[in-house]
Amino acid sequence: MGMRIVIAKPGLDGHDRGAKVIARALRDAGHEVIYTGLRRTPTEIVRTVLDEDAVGLGLSTLSGAHDVLIPKICKLLRSEGMNDVIIFAGGIIPEYDREELFSQGLRAIFGPGTQTKEIINFLEEVSLRKVNGEPIGVGEELGWHWQ
Repeated sequence: MGMRIVIAKPGLDGHDRGAKVIARALRDAGHEVIYTGLRRTPTEIVRTVLDEDAVGLGLSTLSGAHDVLIPKICKLLRSEGMNDVIIFAGGIIPEYDREELFSQGLRAIFGPGTQTKEIINFLEEVSLRKVNGEPIGVGEELGWHWQ
């Protein structure tokens, strides 16, 4: 059974080809995908996740603002009580920024060249962990993240 996932482009980055490729691949794999379009604010993204009752949020970031935008989105989700939303990101995120993002609630990072099958495998793992009652959402206390 597929998940309901929002794919979003936070910030001023105007490149969305990768986000569209991921959205299509996830749809083809049986997920319901809502794509927000370009240049969304953290507040707009969180509102979409809430309005769409999504269980997953994929963020595409190429602008270099990931270290500000992703933690802000994580914090907003928690403040809205959406602790169980699973967040993953794609784009250019340097290794030295990753641990901090994981500590904020991000569960996976997929860099350039990632095969769509790896993202689908991540979502399958997430589904299994949810079925087993493991805490994996943005506001849940668990250090697990996809390697």
